[in-house]
Amino acid sequence: MCTMIVEQVEIDGSGKGKSGWFTLREANVSYDHPFNAPLEHALNIDFVNEAQGPGARVAVELSAEAARSLVETILVVLDQAEAGGHLE
Repeated sequence: MCTMIVEQVEIDGSGKGKSGWFTLREANVSYDHPFNAPLEHALNIDFVNEAQGPGARVAVELSAEAARSLVETILVVLDQAEAGGHLE
């Protein structure tokens, strides 16, 4: 049995949903049963702008292995961007 684990972080970015692009303000990150992915448990990320309502949401469900790989890849790309002087 897994107890749902949830954290929220403020972010600054954009997401694309049914109605097009919208500003992202928060990401809700949880480890729980996914809604769609064929996994018993998943790392779930909801990129949202709560001020714009439920349509301003992009959801992702990842296996633990895929989530760890994504985190590692993000860090590699950011390190390369920083080394190249491209980070603002």
